[in-house]
Amino acid sequence: MAKLVLIRHGQSEWNALNLFNGWVDTKLSEKGIQQAKDAGELLAQEGIEFDQAYTSVLTRAITTLHLALEEAGQLYVPETKSWRLNERHYGALQGQNKAEAAEKWGDDQVHIWRRSYDVLPPMLDSYDPEVTVQGKTYPAFDRRYADVPYGDLPLGENLKITLERVLPFWYSNIAKDLKAGKNVVIGAHGNSLRALVKHLEQISDDEILGVEIANGQPIVYDLDDDLSIVSKKVLTK
Repeated sequence: MAKLVLIRHGQSEWNALNLFNGWVDTKLSEKGIQQAKDAGELLAQEGIEFDQAYTSVLTRAITTLHLALEEAGQLYVPETKSWRLNERHYGALQGQNKAEAAEKWGDDQVHIWRRSYDVLPPMLDSYDPEVTVQGKTYPAFDRRYADVPYGDLPLGENLKITLERVLPFWYSNIAKDLKAGKNVVIGAHGNSLRALVKHLEQISDDEILGVEIANGQPIVYDLDDDLSIVSKKVLTK
């Protein structure tokens, strides 16, 4: 039986400012750093020994994974990064204040954009490198995406598209490790992890609207050989 642990990154600087983050690369806030360390302490108390770690190519997820593994005494665990584990791309909402967006478009509409399965946010018009979000350029021209086919880089995503992005990496890497009996930890983002949880738990398109992944609270799954869930628990302080 293999264990799969999902950790949403700690609070980011933009989370603290109530801004839509998405693919914009921001760091952890001081609170987020502590949440990541707390997650590692919880993993140490649980006594899980990992064989493989995965994360996105965004700083807040990478830092969270490293801090958690360090606190758990397992920073040496092999690690693979993939853009496919990035947060959902929020399109033209990225960098906007969530409260101001709610005033502009209404609470219900913003809630649908944030939590629904197949409704797209307002999309970016292009990959124009001159367009910035809070002083940061669109990541299509960042070298961490140099090997990603141009057409695969999003101008905006809903959860359905995020799941379609995540699943190829799930099957090619993560699922193979789990079926080999390896214990795996993933440090990623609220929506890339919501996508995985939807897939693992076979949650309906409607029910996923109410699913939230908390910052820095590890979700631990025991999986059988077919990757069906035997047990699940959320670790909290």
